[in-house]
Amino acid sequence: MAHGGGGAMSSELVRHLFAPAYGNPHLEGYADSTAVTLGGARLAMSTDSYVVRPLFFPGGSIGDLAVNGTVNDLAMSGARPAYLTCAMILEEGTELELLDRVARALGAAAEAAGVTVVTGDTKVVESGHGDGVYLNTSGVGLVPEGVDIRPQRARPGDVVMVSGPIGMHGVAIMSVREGLEFDVEVRSDTAPLNGLVDAVLAATHRVHVLRDPTRGGVAASLHEIAEASGTGVVLHENRLPVPEPVANACAILGLDPLYVANEGRLLALVPREVADQVLEAMRAHPAGAEARVIGECVEEHPGMVVARTGFGGTRVVDLPVGEQLPRIC
Repeated sequence: MAHGGGGAMSSELVRHLFAPAYGNPHLEGYADSTAVTLGGARLAMSTDSYVVRPLFFPGGSIGDLAVNGTVNDLAMSGARPAYLTCAMILEEGTELELLDRVARALGAAAEAAGVTVVTGDTKVVESGHGDGVYLNTSGVGLVPEGVDIRPQRARPGDVVMVSGPIGMHGVAIMSVREGLEFDVEVRSDTAPLNGLVDAVLAATHRVHVLRDPTRGGVAASLHEIAEASGTGVVLHENRLPVPEPVANACAILGLDPLYVANEGRLLALVPREVADQVLEAMRAHPAGAEARVIGECVEEHPGMVVARTGFGGTRVVDLPVGEQLPRIC
């Protein structure tokens, strides 16, 4: 299970088994989407699979995740997502009413994100060999001229910002699985981020890195960026936007909010001189209304992420081995 959790074991699997087998330079960035050139156009491509349990949860469903996850991966390359594919792996005995709910949720999410599902596939496995419905979506989008966004472009001096509160998706899933109750219902933050990215790029193309911190949370995403760029990252714990219900749930379960998955947030690393401009553009968009600066890139401790605590100390934010909560997307 840890090999699929987005942490150190996932990284080892990709770097030491899959990448050597496929052997091409497009894989070297180890990003969630890759920009390629075809017929003079720059296209971003991405694919992802969804095995979340339960299929429906506060704030969303597997159908929403399948669309938003792929749309967001494309947007993190600066692309404008256009078309998706959808493959469904169904377990024998799954009720058609349930499948209809999933399909309708997926269709509504695609319409909301402004993308079109243009082809797909259906497979059925024997009862007991699946979990109702698994989904795979792939996507393609156009990268605007002058946009070059990838993990390797992070530089010392870059400002690190996040588009809103973190940890909500993972805690929403936990609340259903573990029967946790809060004074306020915690709902998944699943949402398409292509509109927010468009707003940022309309303000400036001087964006070095965008990343949606899904599996492994903010910590895993920043580790991947630090390693790819050879920079260090410093976070300020007192600036992290952790909602009270998320903090309470993590305290009860012994989790760190930095490692909890998000499905509707992005991290942006930009040069300091355009940080205010980017922050203003993010806050003017509904998906980034609560955006804030949470850290910066530094020359010290390249490839590492550290957090400065409220007591003036510093702690290393390690890359997780696996995942605190499996099957969250």
